[in-house]
Amino acid sequence: MASGQPIKKRAVAGTFLFRYPEGDPTRAEVALFRRSGKVRTYQHKLAPISGSVEEEDANPLATALREIKEETTLDLTSIELLRKGKPYSFTDDSIGREWTINPFAFRLKSIEEGGKGDGGITIDWEHEGWEWYDPFKINDSEEFGGVPKLLNSLRRVWPEFDLGSDAGNALTEGIESLRNDHESGARQLAAKSVLILRDVISKTDSTHLDDAWRTKIHMSAWHLWKNGRESMGAAIISALVTALDMVESIVQAGGTDQEKLTAVLKMLDEYLSQREGAVIRMRDSFVDYVRSSVLSSEKPPKSLSILTLSSSSTISSSLLASAAALDVDLDLRILESRPLCEGVTMAAKLLQEADLNDRVNVTLYSDASAALASLDVDILLFGADRISSEGDVSNKTGTLPAVLSTRHVSPQARVIVLSETEKIAGPGAMDEHIVEENDTAELTNTWKQTVKGADVIARHAAETEKAQRSVRVKNIYFEWVPAHLISAYITDEGPWSINDIRSKSEWVGKETVRFFDGL
Repeated sequence: MASGQPIKKRAVAGTFLFRYPEGDPTRAEVALFRRSGKVRTYQHKLAPISGSVEEEDANPLATALREIKEETTLDLTSIELLRKGKPYSFTDDSIGREWTINPFAFRLKSIEEGGKGDGGITIDWEHEGWEWYDPFKINDSEEFGGVPKLLNSLRRVWPEFDLGSDAGNALTEGIESLRNDHESGARQLAAKSVLILRDVISKTDSTHLDDAWRTKIHMSAWHLWKNGRESMGAAIISALVTALDMVESIVQAGGTDQEKLTAVLKMLDEYLSQREGAVIRMRDSFVDYVRSSVLSSEKPPKSLSILTLSSSSTISSSLLASAAALDVDLDLRILESRPLCEGVTMAAKLLQEADLNDRVNVTLYSDASAALASLDVDILLFGADRISSEGDVSNKTGTLPAVLSTRHVSPQARVIVLSETEKIAGPGAMDEHIVEENDTAELTNTWKQTVKGADVIARHAAETEKAQRSVRVKNIYFEWVPAHLISAYITDEGPWSINDIRSKSEWVGKETVRFFDGL
């Protein structure tokens, strides 16, 4: 490059395609593509599927999917996202470029799974060939012939390279378990993430608990945060940075590496055990709040009407505690909470666990009846999967219509959020939150049982890409409730104000930067 020539900045998506012969997760192979002589940079070098992030791309993942389609003809019928890696940047002075790499890993589906297998890969002009490689044998040597930083990109989506087989498999299986868990709430998933991290730590090489070891653990935590259930990421990252803070304090103390590792595992076990007390603290805080702020008139009402939705062990525990501790009849109204009808599940659980002497009356309503269900209620009670730095709350879809209905029909009602403080996210706007779309079959399968024309919808939805006219089915799990619609936040540390929430958010943000920015 000529001296003084300005460095050009370019963001790219680099995608590694993996397969697992005979379905064995311990036998990974990764495809590398040899760049042709027609491309502008790194001709004849081995590389992942790659391409520039364009302005019209919604995000780097959209870039990755577009480039996979263009360079191999594969689409989402033949591949699935394994994980995304932490982006990084480097400068190649020889060509005057500063690259920002957004790494991704996809798995090639077998023919038995409905994919096309190897036979579905048809390369375009950008490549002159491709082969499967053992990922453990990939390196940055000149003899291997890869593009610059090839290994760095790979290890960011395939942590097995750094962690080793046992710890790497524990992380991979843990991420898959988190991703597929649509029954547990954010609190349970946060605890599960810490438990997985503990398992990974226990299986790492503990010969030297040095900076390199800490980097592996920090990157493992990053993967659990970003590649498990990112829509539940606020609770997960709060629990993980708390755990990493504990690990850091022990590793920097005196003692042998084995003594430190033993102390780390013991402290994580204690932390997981202590977390179980959060439900009890929230339950007691809720009962105290209702007693002092809702039933505090000179003539306390004989009944208390509460509207809720979805299924939460914390809410059900708090409702039962209220029925037992408060001298009122509890008029409990529960929205069905489609598509999985978790509200029905919670009603059944409450009825099974309620004491015969508890003065609890349960009424179930369809989601469309939120306005009717909210008539004359005293409290609308719901949980949180994420709380923004300004107090906005992300919760199960259906929460916002319930809040708006209650505010309109029963303006005197208290809109109460019951949540652990770890659900508070770091600084950032609401629209930075991941919108989690789920399997539309959860909706369409129900329609098929009772709805005329459901088969027509299903057929047209499947053919949307081919037809000029189209129909789409959306199954979105979460939505936001703005802070100005919320009366109170009851947490495991008592009632919290917006200022309390902001302070917690700032702490999470600082800890996230401390542990992950340098990776």
